[in-house]
Amino acid sequence: MTRIVLLILLLLPATATLAHDPVFGLGPHTLFKQGVEVHVGADRDAARDAGTTITSLELAYGLSANWTLRGRLPYVRTDRHDGETQMALASKYRFWRRDGLGMQQSASAFVNLQSGASAAARSGYTTNTTFGLAYGYESRRWYRWAALRYLNKGKGDSGQRLGDILFLDLVGGIRFRPTHYLEPDWVWMLELNGERTRKHASSPGEQWFVSPGLMWTLRNFAIKTGAQLPLWSNLQNAHSRYRARLELEWHF
Repeated sequence: MTRIVLLILLLLPATATLAHDPVFGLGPHTLFKQGVEVHVGADRDAARDAGTTITSLELAYGLSANWTLRGRLPYVRTDRHDGETQMALASKYRFWRRDGLGMQQSASAFVNLQSGASAAARSGYTTNTTFGLAYGYESRRWYRWAALRYLNKGKGDSGQRLGDILFLDLVGGIRFRPTHYLEPDWVWMLELNGERTRKHASSPGEQWFVSPGLMWTLRNFAIKTGAQLPLWSNLQNAHSRYRARLELEWHF
């Protein structure tokens, strides 16, 4: 009996930390059935012309072990304008999962609908839709994630689209010291994040970031933080000097 309990505790860290995605990239994680996640976040984009600060509250619910619905209320404020509240609704479905001894692989599809301000739109707002696919491998020591997302923006008064964006995220992570379920857990991550904006946008081109990150978890509570540092860009304007993110998550 003692050996069985020890084996369960040994395998728990590998599954407990599966409940979290990378800091900036998209991961395949879905909540357990009837699970609830409360998520509080803060983002800072220190652009060269005018920075943006976003604080957000998110609530997620697990319809099943493979299907999660999420609602998000971000408050967006730029250095030049007063803040405004937007709204987003998202759904993620895990369509593939493979378990092994102390490891798991999975893949999910993702869709996100978000209202967005735009001076070029008649109503002043557009509906931005993001589609994505994500893959993840997580074990007691090593992590890797990959994701591809496409942001389809609304149209302006002339009917021209406002500049869709293609995102590519490649992430590696390591837990230097495997821990047990009741102990604090640390995972260090390094991300490569690419963004390609379509040519009809106000600032077409590409930009790439290298993004160190850290995830600290204790049972059903997690803190994630990281910074996106510019690696290369050919954008004519709207350069980011850096981006930073801090997130707190509770799972119930």
